[in-house]
Amino acid sequence: MPQYAIVLRRHERGELTIDDLASRAHVHPEMVSQLVEFGLITPVRQTEVELLFDSATAPRLRKIIRLRRSLGINLAGISVVLDLLDKLSAVQLENQALRRRG
Repeated sequence: MPQYAIVLRRHERGELTIDDLASRAHVHPEMVSQLVEFGLITPVRQTEVELLFDSATAPRLRKIIRLRRSLGINLAGISVVLDLLDKLSAVQLENQALRRRG
């Protein structure tokens, strides 16, 4: 009996609708709209009918949801946490670059 390998293929689009983004983070699209209004996530562009997001927004949205659900942090607190995490990442990248040079 022949055996066949199962191959999963995923086509990543460069831009996601609110519904696509919400689906990836397992939240309601209204939550995504709230986070946009609060400034925690930003669309890359807007068409006449919808906002479009970079696919890199999905991990950020999942992080926001984790902070909210697991730690109970409100949106203002999440904004501060994300800002600090972004700054920490920048410092770590700079540190790595300096170590490579010297």
